Amino acid sequence: DKDNISIIKGSGVDLTEYTPTSINNTAPIILFASRLLWQKGVADFVTAASIVRENNNVVRFVIVGEPDTNNPNSVPVATLYEWNDKGIVEWWGFKNEMSTIISQSKIVVLPSYYGEGIPKVLIEAAASAKPIITTDMPGCREIVIHEVNGFLIPARDPDAIAMHINQLLVDDELCMNMGIEGRKLVESEFSIDKVNAETLQIYDDLIGLT
Repeated sequence: DKDNISIIKGSGVDLTEYTPTSINNTAPIILFASRLLWQKGVADFVTAASIVRENNNVVRFVIVGEPDTNNPNSVPVATLYEWNDKGIVEWWGFKNEMSTIISQSKIVVLPSYYGEGIPKVLIEAAASAKPIITTDMPGCREIVIHEVNGFLIPARDPDAIAMHINQLLVDDELCMNMGIEGRKLVESEFSIDKVNAETLQIYDDLIGLT
């Protein structure tokens, strides 16, 4: 019964921790941060990195996260080291300080074809005013409006990832405008204060019914 359903989008983000910052990296960082499962699009990110780096050896592609060794779809550690050693991407492993890492990046990419809720890293990226490239999949499309605060691409399409990375790398104004729109979206729909208030309201309503 729709009258008995309340939907809260995501777990919210602290807007004082994830804030817009200016970056002056001579080598822009393209960030992928997630549990390292194949369905999160790790291989597509690496393939896109190879495509972009054919004509741009300055840009850095960074993977943050660790394998889920109990999951049969986990990316093997040996594969991550191989990609890192070949210089295609930099694997940084598990990190706690995500607000700092996202602030250092220019673009955040999550080409997931996994059954997502709303990926926390995309909410954090939008709060940090970073343009996002992600798949047109449930959950991911909740936080990205195509060509407004990022790009929605088909699943398993590394060429599309590479195309939009190249587009953003040469257009700082587009990056800035997408970042502004992403921040606005999070402020209106995904702040931790809003999520907490909505959650408490549900309890208040339930208590009122008893």
